[in-house]
Amino acid sequence: MTITLGPLLVEAADPAVMESFWTGALGASAHLLKFRSEERPKTVKNRVHLDLYVRDIAPLVDLGARVLAEFPDWVTLADVEGNEFCAFHDPQPDAGPPGRAFAVCTDSDRPEELAAWWAEVVGAEVRAGPDGTPRWLYGASGWESLIWKFVRTDDERVAPNRWQWTLRSSPGVRVDPQGNEFSVWSPGCPSG
Repeated sequence: MTITLGPLLVEAADPAVMESFWTGALGASAHLLKFRSEERPKTVKNRVHLDLYVRDIAPLVDLGARVLAEFPDWVTLADVEGNEFCAFHDPQPDAGPPGRAFAVCTDSDRPEELAAWWAEVVGAEVRAGPDGTPRWLYGASGWESLIWKFVRTDDERVAPNRWQWTLRSSPGVRVDPQGNEFSVWSPGCPSG
């Protein structure tokens, strides 16, 4: 049985400020994110983040983003509360909002294993990442227009994820085989 992915549930010190930033950054696509009051302050790099296509990072900086690092093919930014995200040059720019989400990234020390597990749960096709290993999901139920990238990293897990994906099902909170928390909720139930 395939389960449908819902929005990313984001912990925030000020949910209204975060919602304003991300609505400015993504426009109508900000429905991909839901915000709730944080249970604990941010202390480490997020293990889950968005990848955006952008024409230019300047409008994101004008909204309050900060540049954290620049690479040949992308820029790592932080939103108004310090949550990391990556910006790539948009191969199909339009006159829409400054950013267009194209991927959700999840850090893992065993990304192929986690990608295979989630592919079965959400009915996605597993394809190779840039290193040739099968760790990117395409066509996940609920996130059909997004790539779900499992990113190889050896960072030790020291805090619960501030950004959690949701599954549309019975209410509750669950954990995948590598300790990533995700929320399970019915679309009619409040999310935060």
